[in-house]
Amino acid sequence: MATDCVSEMIIKQDSNNNLISKLRKQVRSYIDLHMYSSALFWADKVASLSDNEPQDVYWLAQCMFLMKQYHRAATLIKNRGLDKTHPLCLYLASKCYLEAHEFNDALQMLTGESEDQLGRSTKVSAISFSQLNMENNIEGFTTVNLQSSLLFLKGQIYEALDNRSVAAECFKQALQTDVHCFDAFNALVQHQMLSEEEEKKLLTTLPFSEQCGEDKFVSVIYEHLLKKYQSVPINSTPPLPHPRLNNNLDLAVAQAERYYYACNYKQCFNITEDVLKKDPYHTTCLPVHIACLVELKKVNKLFYLAHILVDLHPDNGVSWFAVGCYYYLIGKSDPARRYLGKATTLDKLFGPAWLTYGHSFAADNEHDQAMAAYFKASQLMKGCHLPLLYIGLECGLTNNITLAEKFFLQAQSISPQDPFVIHEMGVVAFQNQDYVTAESHFQKALTRVREINETLIAGKWEALLNNLGHTCRKLKKYDEALEYHQQALLLSPHNSSTLSCIGFVQALLGNLHEAIEIFHKALGQKRDDSFSTTMLNYVMEQLMEESPPVLDDSDEPAADLGETSSTAQPVTGNEGLSTLTEGNEDKSQLSFEVEMQDSFRDETNS
Repeated sequence: MATDCVSEMIIKQDSNNNLISKLRKQVRSYIDLHMYSSALFWADKVASLSDNEPQDVYWLAQCMFLMKQYHRAATLIKNRGLDKTHPLCLYLASKCYLEAHEFNDALQMLTGESEDQLGRSTKVSAISFSQLNMENNIEGFTTVNLQSSLLFLKGQIYEALDNRSVAAECFKQALQTDVHCFDAFNALVQHQMLSEEEEKKLLTTLPFSEQCGEDKFVSVIYEHLLKKYQSVPINSTPPLPHPRLNNNLDLAVAQAERYYYACNYKQCFNITEDVLKKDPYHTTCLPVHIACLVELKKVNKLFYLAHILVDLHPDNGVSWFAVGCYYYLIGKSDPARRYLGKATTLDKLFGPAWLTYGHSFAADNEHDQAMAAYFKASQLMKGCHLPLLYIGLECGLTNNITLAEKFFLQAQSISPQDPFVIHEMGVVAFQNQDYVTAESHFQKALTRVREINETLIAGKWEALLNNLGHTCRKLKKYDEALEYHQQALLLSPHNSSTLSCIGFVQALLGNLHEAIEIFHKALGQKRDDSFSTTMLNYVMEQLMEESPPVLDDSDEPAADLGETSSTAQPVTGNEGLSTLTEGNEDKSQLSFEVEMQDSFRDETNS
């Protein structure tokens, strides 16, 4: 009898185990099919049948998490003490508090920090992996994956608490633990947490050889995704690790970003448009594509895209970013700010929306509000130089040159080879009348532009060439000044200001006929150009003094013409333009007030 009872118990136990195993598979199947209510129902029954085994409690809590029952899931784990013994359960419970926006509770559970320390930490607090017993895993998860996931989660919590420096350290640690943790890599890159040098240093210090062996696949992929405005030409990116990746959309978007930062907007647009045909809602591609539409002034395409995004994804910040960019492009600043503000509310870490928000104020010369938006962007994008660059531009527009220079220097410390920053340093030197230094900066910026885009200088750099011309003119290098202005004219053939500059230099060179012709062209482009009008009248007067009147033979004898010619004093070189020489330029009523072009306000990052 006793033997029969034991046998019967064994049979029942085996039957129970088979039932549990069958139901566990059923729960996973329903999760894969996104039928979370069914998964939750049967997960609850499995947990009861297995007497609350840790793996079954975890999957029950996971079903609650997937149904957005965050507090219920966290309470389930805490009541059974699994957050103290099982790292995966700790991860899930902390994730629940993060999703419920209870960041203090999430961090305290993860690190054990007291509430008065939360959010004020200046260094990374450790997660006690030894106390957790990382070997106490649930089937299907590795120790390395769990450690990197916990570190990444901690970084997310610190970022939510606006402690971005500590968050960046957590993301770095997560990558060091597992180089395949793309979430950590993406957070560092997309949230602009690292400068160029820090990104390069990170890439060289990651343990690729230990974790990937001789395979260079991961390192090459990451190298393609790093900052797109670094000191490398567009065509100098490393070769792809596999030929089939030539059609990969993520890598295509990375290439498009390089074209964008090189101001080759047409090529960038061609790539992003092709990507969106294959994947219409590619999250990384959309901000770049929207920025391209703004730069190329494709109003109708932007209007259509914005409507589609708002209809399909009203809770996504990039949708309202597109709407705000549309209104910014058509010159309606108030609705632009309203929709850009909504974008930043939905995604407070969305840097491009903050930058465009600042641009909308700058377009109306509301410098204080623009700088406030740029300051917010600089707090969110510690590794990006653009907010500091724009703050410097606004300071320059308010004639605070000293403060502008400080911000340009900060921007240069983040991205020392960026031609936009170098150009603005030249503008500051020009305004300080240090023309030699200004010329050096402008030449360096032009060299960088040609390195980045070896085939063609984008029209965006017309201001740089004109400013080089102004500087050379100040240094009395008139031939060089003329050459730079003519190069600028090739980039923007209908710019009346450039034509005026060419006419002015021609006048300084004594080429009065050419100067008159150019001033006429400038007035043809801009009829109310007061400088061109005044200069045209003055040069014509000079030409009349230089050329004696032609008299009709019937009116005056030939001898009189000879006498007139003999008494006329010829004008040679620049002598007839003494009031226009550089020494007298600032004193003359006809002086050319050079308005240095604070270029590149419309540039966005994406």
